[in-house]
Amino acid sequence: MKLTGAQIVCEALVREGVDVVFGYPGGSVIKLYDTLIDYPIHHVLVRHEQAAAHAADGYARASGKVGVCIATSGPGATNLVTGIATAYMDSSPIVAITGQVSTNLLGRDAFQEVDITGITMPITKHSYLVTDVRELPHVMKEAFYIARSGRPGPVLIDIPKDVQAAETEFDYPDEIKLPGYEPPLEGDEDLIQKMADMINAAERPLILAGHGVILSGAEDELLALAERGNFPVATTLLGISAIPETHRLALGMVGMHGHKYANQAIQRCDLLIVLGARFSDRVTGKVATFAPNAKIIHVDIDPAEIGKNVEPDLAIVGDVKRVLRALIPLVQPRLCVEWITDLLRSRQQYQDPQAFQPKNGRLTSPMVIREIWRATGGQAIMVSDVGQNQMWEAQYYFHDRRRGLITSGGLGTMGFALPAAMGVQAAHPDAVVWATVGDGGFQMTIQELATIVQEKYPIKIAILNNGYLGMVRQWQQLFFERRYAFTPISSPDYLKLAEAYGIPAKRVTTPADLRSSVEEALRIPGPVVLEFLVEREDNVYPMVPAGASISEMIERHMVEEGA
Repeated sequence: MKLTGAQIVCEALVREGVDVVFGYPGGSVIKLYDTLIDYPIHHVLVRHEQAAAHAADGYARASGKVGVCIATSGPGATNLVTGIATAYMDSSPIVAITGQVSTNLLGRDAFQEVDITGITMPITKHSYLVTDVRELPHVMKEAFYIARSGRPGPVLIDIPKDVQAAETEFDYPDEIKLPGYEPPLEGDEDLIQKMADMINAAERPLILAGHGVILSGAEDELLALAERGNFPVATTLLGISAIPETHRLALGMVGMHGHKYANQAIQRCDLLIVLGARFSDRVTGKVATFAPNAKIIHVDIDPAEIGKNVEPDLAIVGDVKRVLRALIPLVQPRLCVEWITDLLRSRQQYQDPQAFQPKNGRLTSPMVIREIWRATGGQAIMVSDVGQNQMWEAQYYFHDRRRGLITSGGLGTMGFALPAAMGVQAAHPDAVVWATVGDGGFQMTIQELATIVQEKYPIKIAILNNGYLGMVRQWQQLFFERRYAFTPISSPDYLKLAEAYGIPAKRVTTPADLRSSVEEALRIPGPVVLEFLVEREDNVYPMVPAGASISEMIERHMVEEGA
């Protein structure tokens, strides 16, 4: 059967189980779009290509499948770059398809020509420029295989216009063999036995769960291991929801804005079991003082992560789920009573009641986040942006739903939440999806309100409006003598803006209106915008200064009593 290049792309998408793609048409990809309309694949027309990549990323993170985005050549392709880099840093599997000028114009600075494969080489697992239509079936199969296998990540396929129009015999491969690319899945048996011996001998063991637990679908195994040994479980930001956060063994997030008791647990434990995490500087703080009393076990599917930031005492390269399945029968059941009791006492003693006290007559962001948690019972899929709103969301919403938090961790991309929430809602049409954003990040991708309306996505949007680029302002307050250089930011009238898009909206200014407003938003079947006017100069506490030990936390009383 002879097919055009555009038909081959669409046939491959269907065979790979793709039912929705996010994109924006253009001259170099018009043949593909003309073909796509004949296939059973829903296309979401975003308002900016960056949003297409974030939406594909959100879809992938929420579903565990590969997300797909499409853009034309030149600026269309380069507009994808921030989204591709975001996915790369957080190991999210997406396939980005870009149109390219015809092969006879390559390298001639033709209209809307750009070397997108070269540009994206450092931020993809692999990138292809397909100059022969006969290569296309194999490239499509290979791209999806690479994106979803091993440590997941983005793959880019650049297809010139004439290749999209050319014909060839269509023969889609059943499987892919790539010499030199064999992601390690099974951990070494002897090392797993050694891991069990170290765990059984430890007095104060602690698990640190990262994004790799979620990517490998190892939530059941993590919980089984934790309950078998009564091991407390802390998480990284992207590891949130690896364990239900209301579970008695869950300590929550560690790191720069982690919970005080979780950071203290890291510093006190005698064995740190790190599962699918990469020792980000936001987690470790000053590496030389990180977990000073502990032996460290590191399990990760990517051998390049072993010893990159922290040298472990024992490393196992493999899929977290498979390693844990082999490990659990070797771990002795026990109580760890004293260690657990100490941690629970620390968790109960550490409170920040001022986080929930109105300031200057205004709401605080923790009040808003906690109310959304109460109203949704921890079962919403929360998509947070970047900045203070991201940290407050991570601290004050208890995620009990698997894959319940979608956020940009590694790249820290402002503007991520709104388009990513579109992908999440596409993956889970019946789920309650909230996008929590600051007034700065929201304005970066605000045009996607039109996409949300066109697609009838019932996303609830919570804007925490403090009139600042809040996290930068916080740093300016604490470390730059309150010189607020270019961080005050104005906003449009969000109610009028939402009205222009046909979205119900409400401005919430007092604690008395908080609960009823959130509950009313949940009752409305479509999208809703809630603008919360929150305290302008509230800070995220605790905070570990950059380069400091995670035991050197700045707490609220240190700042406010010293002010």
